[in-house]
Amino acid sequence: MNETANILNNATARSLILLDEVGRGTSTFDGLSLAWAIVEHLHETPERAARTLFATHYHELDALSERLPRVKSYSVRVREHEGKVVFLRTLVPGGADHSYGIEVARMAGLPASVVARAKSVLRHLEAHDVAAEVGVHGAPPEVSGDGMPATGRPRVSALPAAEAAPVALAAPDPIATEILDQLQRLEPDRMTPIEALMALADLKRSAAGNG
Repeated sequence: MNETANILNNATARSLILLDEVGRGTSTFDGLSLAWAIVEHLHETPERAARTLFATHYHELDALSERLPRVKSYSVRVREHEGKVVFLRTLVPGGADHSYGIEVARMAGLPASVVARAKSVLRHLEAHDVAAEVGVHGAPPEVSGDGMPATGRPRVSALPAAEAAPVALAAPDPIATEILDQLQRLEPDRMTPIEALMALADLKRSAAGNG
């Protein structure tokens, strides 16, 4: 953010600006909101409207090419073959359909179980259409007072559970409950050192089951 701030505050119309993955170091919606606002700022501020290359994985920013006349989207051509991805190293107009991050992780050697679980979570997120909630079709997302997109908050929806046996909740431990009660009754600020030692001894006896 320090580097981005320096660029935005000092760029001129004659600058060449290279920005890579702005906003990726924070939460999805914070990062997307920042990236969106930065693109608009560079486009709409004449004294900052420099030639800019803005690399991003936020597919939602493709919508800006439809709203801002000087914004053009390009992506690297990708071919899927027998369940695998081949990067063709060819730049073509338009945004990418996917980020292929999970496929890249598989190619890097992540355990197969991790890759499979990531695909399961991704299918769930795509089913809930999180991207559509941040205003990709039309106007930019409205931002609330806390800086979050008002229409782009994640829905309250649990991720699909990993395959595991259900865990039963244990009954409250009566000894632990008694110790907590004793602690809540103590007033350390009003105790003398001797009283504090005696209270500590009582807690120790309770913990040993000799209360």
